[in-house]
Amino acid sequence: MSEETTNTPPVQTAAEEPKKEVKEKGDVLGPDEPIRQAGMNWFVLRVASNKESSVRETLLRKVKIENMTHLVGRILVPTEKTKTIKAGKQKITETKLYPGYVFVEMQLEPDGRIPQDVFFLIKETTGVGDFVGTAGRPTPMKEHEIEKMLKDSRKPEDQPSVKMVFEKGENVLIKEGPFQGYEGTVDELLPEKGLVRVLVTIFGRQAPIELEEWQIGKAEET
Repeated sequence: MSEETTNTPPVQTAAEEPKKEVKEKGDVLGPDEPIRQAGMNWFVLRVASNKESSVRETLLRKVKIENMTHLVGRILVPTEKTKTIKAGKQKITETKLYPGYVFVEMQLEPDGRIPQDVFFLIKETTGVGDFVGTAGRPTPMKEHEIEKMLKDSRKPEDQPSVKMVFEKGENVLIKEGPFQGYEGTVDELLPEKGLVRVLVTIFGRQAPIELEEWQIGKAEET
């Protein structure tokens, strides 16, 4: 048999490709990550509550050990980190954006079924339920669903946002501090400081006071 020589570089299979950084560092994706890897699609896996991260870590480990990276790609649990400030102290809270679900990128058989080895690898993992779809034939996520999920997964973890519960123009009641009992109106939100600027009428004149969120409450609820 004659050999044919070309200048085309050798094609790497998924199993030979270098491991994506996302598998080592968590759920945050780089801006150059493709929406899906060749031959794969995204599927939604139901899991037990509060088991999302442990299921993800277990599946990634099993996929690597069983050399199935050509059948199963990325596995994501998008989270959001928020920062609250109370009495000058910062607290970082991480919440799952899709509780009870894990997103799995994988390749199906031509008839739409999960490859048998992959099926058993996933189903034998503690905390795993079923894929969204019909039995044995999971439903691929729609394009806009994938884009939103991947965008959520790209949120920077090192710069958590400050979660503010009040809005500009909202009537509030001061619950703590020297102006306790005064009612006012939210004039400005200062999320980078975790403060709310409230306009309060003192001795017949309006004065702006900067307060931490925990020091005020919604006027209609108090």
